[in-house]
Amino acid sequence: MSRRLPYRAITASGNVFEFEFPLHADTGSAVHVDNLLSALLATLDHELKQLGDVSNGDVLQALAMAIAVRARMLPGSEAMVDTLARELVDAALSAGASPATGNLPADTPRDMH
Repeated sequence: MSRRLPYRAITASGNVFEFEFPLHADTGSAVHVDNLLSALLATLDHELKQLGDVSNGDVLQALAMAIAVRARMLPGSEAMVDTLARELVDAALSAGASPATGNLPADTPRDMH
């Protein structure tokens, strides 16, 4: 995973995070990955505004389940697809994020996701 996808996320509370996501060696299009990520996050933001009070744990659990559902839809052996999904999630989580100057401290309670 030597290619990287720079990504900037701005939270509803105004915090900004800069990511450098590693891309899988078989990534077909970094542009497609970027567009899908942005569309998924925008949809999630929209739904959270509609639902109201949703815990962060519920959000993460739903996202994990969405990955499991989508992985089962892919062709290939269950073991191969599971391995790929786990590798991709691990790589994304290990990318870390650089918070911008002026962000709220990580432990500051806030109502917005």
